[in-house]
Amino acid sequence: MKNYIIKFAAVAAIFGATFGMSTPGTQAQENFPSQIHVAAGERASGRILNVGIGRSVVINLAEDAADVLISNPEIADAVLRTPRRIFVLGNSAGQARLVLFSRSGRELASFNLRVENDTSDLARIIRKLIPGTNISAESVNGNVILSGTARSTLEAQQAADIAAKFQGAGSATEVVNLISVQGKDQVHLKVTVAEVERSIVKQLGVTFNGTVGTGNYTPRFSNAPGFNVNPSIVNQAVAGITFAAGAANINAQIEALQREGVIRTLAEPTLTAISGENASFLAGGEFPIPVAQDDNTVSVEFKKFGVGLDFTPVVLSEGRISLRVLTEVSELSNEGAVSAGGITISALKVRRAESTVELPSGGTLVMAGLLQESYQQSMEGIPGLMQIPVLGALFKSRDFLRDQTELAVFVTPYVVRPVAANKMVRPDKNLFPPSDAESIFLNRLNKIYNPAGDVAEGEYHGQVGFIYK
Repeated sequence: MKNYIIKFAAVAAIFGATFGMSTPGTQAQENFPSQIHVAAGERASGRILNVGIGRSVVINLAEDAADVLISNPEIADAVLRTPRRIFVLGNSAGQARLVLFSRSGRELASFNLRVENDTSDLARIIRKLIPGTNISAESVNGNVILSGTARSTLEAQQAADIAAKFQGAGSATEVVNLISVQGKDQVHLKVTVAEVERSIVKQLGVTFNGTVGTGNYTPRFSNAPGFNVNPSIVNQAVAGITFAAGAANINAQIEALQREGVIRTLAEPTLTAISGENASFLAGGEFPIPVAQDDNTVSVEFKKFGVGLDFTPVVLSEGRISLRVLTEVSELSNEGAVSAGGITISALKVRRAESTVELPSGGTLVMAGLLQESYQQSMEGIPGLMQIPVLGALFKSRDFLRDQTELAVFVTPYVVRPVAANKMVRPDKNLFPPSDAESIFLNRLNKIYNPAGDVAEGEYHGQVGFIYK
């Protein structure tokens, strides 16, 4: 019985060594071998041989070879060092055929060469630098394909960066990232866009027009063109005095106007996106732009304007977020407008801010200081008379315009956590319209249940309830 157990264990050990799972190093040797042997009489026609880019494979023969043929020297080269030892060198990604001939011209062996990036070391380096991941690397047509799982988007991006810089990747120009992230994080972004515009307009002057004649002059007040002024109110900004004598009259308009204004454009968009994905928002519209085509026709394209937001979040670690934010505020303007064929195409005034920062969940980023100031002043009047000191003010008018604009953007990201459905309450819960009697006599907008009941204990979190003003 004892001998039987020992024999069984020996057979099991041999079976496991022969058919058991191979290690990553063994798999790498099988995928990209450093050398192979072709025995005498072995049929090696059409055998597939993987060669790494920038690597070499040694072919050992049992018979003497006199000639070597490579179908595509740009893919691989073959060097006959000795009659029984051939070196195969991988140049670039692709496929080629290798044929070995004897002195008599007989074909000794042929191989289908597949030259790819040797990514066995790449997978090992990724597992070493990013422990806890299960990422494998393969090569297809000179490109590196990453697959497997990672614990976060940051680890997946780090693996892709390592693959892009890996020297063993040869001439690979693209890394295809097929890594699945376990438990993808979501980021909720709250943005406040405020644009404050301060403008000052001043107009002061006297304007004369008309003809002069003889006769009795009758003074009367009137409105100046372009101004809605009540002549009976003497303290208005603009008034006119007309002296009439038959067909002759003199019209003197006194213009006095001062206007100050503050315009505040506010938008508060909120967006949610998966870590590493892009999300965008636009509150505005589109206006048409005619575009000439090659066949003498005109097509119409639409240009967006308004308040736009574009952001890409990446959750780096627990509570840390890398955020790329692009905010744009644009509006239609007649300044810079183009007219062609009786069609006027409006221009756009644009305020744009772009930034990439790292924030904690709930932290706020403020992008401000985007200032623009315009200044304009002009004078017009009667030549010569307007140059007289002191009295010249009666023969000229002055326009003054000053405009200041500032754009401020407040960005607050939050890492979204799942919440149980029983903890979520709709904002319209227990909201019912009142009866006609309650609405007419008690001025109620909704029903009130148990107004004299006990006050619930605890604190409310967030914006809850209804407020009527």
